[in-house]
Formats: sequence, C-alpha cells, structure tokens
Amino acid sequence: MKVTEVPAIAGAFLFEPTPFADERGFFCRTFDADVVRSAGIDPHAFVQDSLSRSVRGVVRGMHLRSGAGEAKLVRCSSGRIFDVVVDLRPGSRTYLGRATFELSGETQATLYVPAGCAHGFQALTETADTSYRIDRPHDPAEDVTIAFDDPELAVPWPLPVTATSARDRKAPGLAEALRTLEARRAEVEQA
Repeated sequence: MKVTEVPAIAGAFLFEPTPFADERGFFCRTFDADVVRSAGIDPHAFVQDSLSRSVRGVVRGMHLRSGAGEAKLVRCSSGRIFDVVVDLRPGSRTYLGRATFELSGETQATLYVPAGCAHGFQALTETADTSYRIDRPHDPAEDVTIAFDDPELAVPWPLPVTATSARDRKAPGLAEALRTLEARRAEVEQA
C-alpha cells in the first residue's frame, strides 16, 4: 500500500492499495494498521464505520465537527466521487488550503482527513457508495456545516448539483462557520 502526504492539507494522507486482479475480479486490502501507524496515525483510534450511498450529482458537505473535531478515513467502495477537503485549523500551516481528489471503487484509495478539516463530496456515477471510518462517536451538537456553493470556498463541483440534504441547503457560508467554530472553541476554553 502506497502512502502519500497531501501537500495542500497538513496531516492529510492518501492510502493507495495494490489490488490483485484476475478473471474473478479483484481483491485488495483497504485498511492496514501497520501502514496507518507508519503515517503517524493511531489505527486503534477509529471507533465508528459508516456508509453512504449517493446518486449522480448529489453533494454531501461541507461538514466538520467543532470541539476536538473528527478525523476520518474516507473511501469510495463503489462508483466514483469528487472529494474535497478544506483545512479550517487556525494554527495549521495549510489553513484555508483546499485539496480535491477523485476516489473510486476501481482504485479503492482511502483519504485520511485530519480533525478540523471540512469535508464533502459529489457522486460522479449513477450510484456511489462511500465508507467512513471515524475516530469519535458522533455528537450532533458539534456538527458544523458550510454551504457547498459558498463563493469563498469556490469548490469546482464537476457536475450540476442534483440534490443535497435540507441541512446542507440551509448551511451558512464559510465566514459564519468560522465564527461558529471560534465561539465554540472559546466556550471550551472557558469551561
């Protein structure tokens, strides 16, 4: 498995497996604790696996969590997605940096998204299954959503957006989301 650091997002990594293909199809290892550990990530930190199925044109995002944040491993297990990460960690050397990827069921590449980064994706195929391995149990009170079409983010979604969740449609822009994150940080520091 090849591990590549993502230059635009400090602490983000792309894990690319080597599928074994034959007349039956393919087999590949999509998670290897030793490889993850070699990138400086605790493989035992992940506590939850989730799966989403999206149809072509659907956008899910941009999402992140306040508080301690949420690191995740993201992989498109079937179909193809256009994946986006934005660094919203104020002290990061790549603060406000953006990186995009095409993840697919063919490559089975996995993207490590560090805590404090916003994440979203668009389904590029008729159906796309996306799996997430997350390092903290979900707490809806910590959810922060940023408008996927915010001009300040300027995400170059490759297809017309066909659907989003109600929460994503009502999401504030980046500036308001940053104010929310800062206010929640201040609350934690005062507690």
